Amino acid sequence: MTNKIEFKINEFKNLNKYPKDLFYRGNLDLLKKQKVSIVGTRKPISYTKNLTYTISSLLSTRDICIVSGGAMGVDAIAHQGAKSNNTICILANGLNIKYPKVNKNLLTSIENEGLLLSTYKDDTLATKYSFVLRNELVVALSDILIIMQADQNSGSIRSLEYALKMNKKVYTIAHRIEDNKGLIPYIKKGLVEVIYDINEFINSIKTNKNENDDDEILNYLKTNPSYEEAIFKYQDKIFEYELNCIFKVENGICKVIY
Repeated sequence: MTNKIEFKINEFKNLNKYPKDLFYRGNLDLLKKQKVSIVGTRKPISYTKNLTYTISSLLSTRDICIVSGGAMGVDAIAHQGAKSNNTICILANGLNIKYPKVNKNLLTSIENEGLLLSTYKDDTLATKYSFVLRNELVVALSDILIIMQADQNSGSIRSLEYALKMNKKVYTIAHRIEDNKGLIPYIKKGLVEVIYDINEFINSIKTNKNENDDDEILNYLKTNPSYEEAIFKYQDKIFEYELNCIFKVENGICKVIY
């Protein structure tokens, strides 16, 4: 069932014009999470497909919500990598319409477990203009935009231009020149940063996970226990915190990364 959002979404307040209406199906709590938007061509090469899924999945395991537009290609893969319960999909049509049809099962899964958003009432069909507005909202909802692969004069380039106007950080992955022609001019100007090492990139993103003062494990780690003691006390949870770069080990001692 489609519902109307009755509050202002903070990330949309910086738009030139706040949407007159916003409709949703799913879990609004995802809006409270740290978010990264991932977009790109509808016809990605195999290399792009693999890295899109990998990056989306790794970010999601750090409790970062993935935002995209539900289109074929990169969008769909980004949603899949995040899993349906940790992704937000912004559509260019009414939420009762599952478009494109090839993504019907994916969109239904996101509706049931994640979050679908739209500025359009049920039964409204997508138009060229609604896709442009959808792209702007996808960019606005996150602090970071990753464009996995882009053709010249594509919707992804329009998304990039929105991101630059909003002072968002924009990234892409390392490609052969012919496979990412749309982004080459922006890379040359230093407006788009290239990801050469995925793990290094993932670790560079500061997450909000486990920063609550009520976090028992985090509070324990702040006492600088030995790594051995921490593992004995909390077992696998310590490995999870270490993987998420919540703390580091120096000379056998746990030190929280602030």
